[in-house]
Amino acid sequence: MTTTQQPAIEVAGLRKSFGGHPVLRGIDVNVPAGTVFSLLGPNGAGKTTMVRILATLGRLDAGRVRVGGFDPMRQPDAVRRIIGVTGQSSAVDPVLTGEENLRLAGRLLHLGGGETARRTTRLLKQFDLTEAAGKRTGSYSGGMVRRLDLAMSLMGDPGIIFLDEPTTGLDPRSRRELWSVIRALVSEGVTVFLTTQYLEEADQLADRIAVLDDGRIVAEGTAAELKKLAPGGHIRIGFADEQGLVAAANALPSAEADLEQLVLQIPSDGSVGDIRRLLEHFDDRDLAIGQLSIHTPDLDDVFFALTGNSSKGAQL
Repeated sequence: MTTTQQPAIEVAGLRKSFGGHPVLRGIDVNVPAGTVFSLLGPNGAGKTTMVRILATLGRLDAGRVRVGGFDPMRQPDAVRRIIGVTGQSSAVDPVLTGEENLRLAGRLLHLGGGETARRTTRLLKQFDLTEAAGKRTGSYSGGMVRRLDLAMSLMGDPGIIFLDEPTTGLDPRSRRELWSVIRALVSEGVTVFLTTQYLEEADQLADRIAVLDDGRIVAEGTAAELKKLAPGGHIRIGFADEQGLVAAANALPSAEADLEQLVLQIPSDGSVGDIRRLLEHFDDRDLAIGQLSIHTPDLDDVFFALTGNSSKGAQL
């Protein structure tokens, strides 16, 4: 007999309206345990509303939701015992030290003095904050504050963590350091539900990505699967002179020639087979090519194609 592990998060037919305006229009999502699930969408798409409902901070109008097997509406205390939440606004008190912030989180969870002390020591080490433990967090860098914020959400040893744009405002180095922390948590079996305004972040971290637009999931899959949904993949080939470019363009009617830059752009998925066939095509016609580069759609292209909004510089 085979058994299947229960999803960490189950959402079916989730609906929510405010003042008669529908925000979530029948959402279906399943998040396997021990994975990273990323929710992307333009501002106002309903991401925060969905996270609030899953984290027991909002109520649904219709549908079925389970977090760790529990109903957030009927069993909020059971859900809160197994989740951690790191929001856009930091929960860190800048007047307290790093250690004091963690101890405060332990007291709020009623862990007891001994257990709070043990977990504080472990989390300070895990998040590379031991040396700064005695310093007021008002003096911390942005990256240190976000690491401490995440550490505080882990004080209760949650199996499921909701991260709402956790790296917003961080410099690239701090962002990548936090990515490493998230990957380490997942390797230990923690489930992460991530919203982010950085498409690269979803690409780097998420096992599965859902694109939310106008209250509906318009696409879901791995990053690689989603990238296949966007048009625009092509191979760019540079030529030494206009004569070679024109000859190549005549040989490939589907290609687009740029006479100014001496570049030919050929629609392609960038696969090895596509490249081989193209080179053989030029070889047969004795056409010498210069530089060759491949462009495959990224999540920016996917986001624009699916939502009709430019994701660059937008808050998702």
